[in-house]
Amino acid sequence: MIRLLADENAPRPSVMLLRNAGIDIAVATSGADDEAVLARAARENRIVVTLDRDFGRLAFERGPAGLPGVVYLRLRSPRPEACAAVLLPLFRDNSVILEGRFTAVRATRIRQRPLRPPPS
Repeated sequence: MIRLLADENAPRPSVMLLRNAGIDIAVATSGADDEAVLARAARENRIVVTLDRDFGRLAFERGPAGLPGVVYLRLRSPRPEACAAVLLPLFRDNSVILEGRFTAVRATRIRQRPLRPPPS
């Protein structure tokens, strides 16, 4: 089962829709810095869901070992439910593997890169 950690910028209506669909999703503490969110995700084995592009750089440059993955949503829709509307079909698609990857999601396209452990 997929376990998620929503960054504080994830719209609450989308978080609630995901929970109602049976997705295990926690929400980062308000005001937590990005590195703390990544550390929590690694500690709790959760994939980060964010609308913040900085997570890509951080995940590749300084991400903690064992970071399960990052889903970066690049959506233009102002509707707070848009995130859930894009994520739910993605989670049901068995051909898309989120673990160990940085996944950039647009309304019509998905791009993925494998996460590498940070240099020693």
